[in-house]
Amino acid sequence: MRLKSSIWVAAYLRRCQAEGVFGAVRRRGAEEAGAVFVKVATLDGHAMLYMPAPQTVYDDSRPIERFFMPASKEPVPEASVEERLVREIKFDPDAWIVETEDRAGRHFLDLARA
Repeated sequence: MRLKSSIWVAAYLRRCQAEGVFGAVRRRGAEEAGAVFVKVATLDGHAMLYMPAPQTVYDDSRPIERFFMPASKEPVPEASVEERLVREIKFDPDAWIVETEDRAGRHFLDLARA
């Protein structure tokens, strides 16, 4: 059973805060199982978007983990990320949007596996 999205988001934001990175929920999705999108603004007009990884990368023996993949290899203009988020919300109205701000682009998603 996967951890509820609302609990995962709260824990993720606490992790960011512990590292001195500002983060906030921009859009609340479905409490139990809404997809979570993480936007990392680098404060120079660019950002990275991290989206849920395809279900094929999940390990059935570890069902509580969440995996993310970047939408691009490099930061892109924030307007481009915002356009992508609009499309994602139209496709999945239950999705969450979490935004962080960090000049170095730190996201901690490799550490947020619970």
